[in-house]
Amino acid sequence: NLCFSSLGSDTGGSIRQPASFCGVVGLKPTYGRVSRYGLIAFSSSLDQIGPITKDVRDVALMMSIIAGRDENDSTSVDIDVPDYTLCLDREVKGLRIGVPVEYFATAGIDEVVKNKVMEVIKELEGAGAVINEITLPHTEYGIAVYYILATAEASSNLARFDGIRYGYRTGAYTDLYGMYAKTRGEGFGAEAKRRIILGTYVLSAGYYEAYYLKAQKVRALIKKDFTEAFKEVDVIITPTTPELPFKLGEKAEPLKMYLSDIFTANINLVGLPAISIPIGMSSNLPVGLQLIAPHFREDKIIEVSSFIENQIKGG
Repeated sequence: NLCFSSLGSDTGGSIRQPASFCGVVGLKPTYGRVSRYGLIAFSSSLDQIGPITKDVRDVALMMSIIAGRDENDSTSVDIDVPDYTLCLDREVKGLRIGVPVEYFATAGIDEVVKNKVMEVIKELEGAGAVINEITLPHTEYGIAVYYILATAEASSNLARFDGIRYGYRTGAYTDLYGMYAKTRGEGFGAEAKRRIILGTYVLSAGYYEAYYLKAQKVRALIKKDFTEAFKEVDVIITPTTPELPFKLGEKAEPLKMYLSDIFTANINLVGLPAISIPIGMSSNLPVGLQLIAPHFREDKIIEVSSFIENQIKGG
């Protein structure tokens, strides 16, 4: 209740996961649907701006305002923006909803999260939606692909923050090299440094083909999985995160933190729109559900999200 809406940047789940953990709604639009002008680029082929709000109606209102072409962002797409509020309060009868086997068979998924999402799927089926079990066979490679490509692009994008042209500059140095080293050492946090180093490594001579090029090829396979799936279904439903919210500092190991992106990162690799909506509580902690739609079909996920939200409020 601090604000009507806020904006986030989602590169691998950073709108949807916080929304899930805070019991609010977070939408990552299609890549190019909303301008990224003013955003500090982390991974240019993955970053996307989107709204975080208290409910689905507020997401619809925000998207009607922020979506569309911006001459200051060459990746923003010139496609008409519908009035997303017209997608609210609709029925889901006849809507084809895909349930990917791989997302519900993941070893690390919390049974509480899984069961909460399955309850919503049963409610949708009861309301007349057609539930189809689908397969996204390259799902398991998404995290590896994401952390190769995202760090490679971060290494390139963040090179400009050298203390001369952009950003922070250290106050204590005696020569140019010392200024560069101290500026970047002091200006970047531990995780930013880790990702820059990883990205520089996968782009280096001798490793570029083994890591970066191979990751791009697998990215194409992941995209093909979703393309094939959307021939059979209108939207795909999954958990937003594999677990309930964890305590601050509980995941000290970077790899454990990276694995939290398992249900969200693939959507960024493909550039699809996805939303996280709250579907209840467990042990006084919120659980989030994710809906994914084809490119530029934010209307579909707003439509289904609104129905689910109404059912939960009514129930």
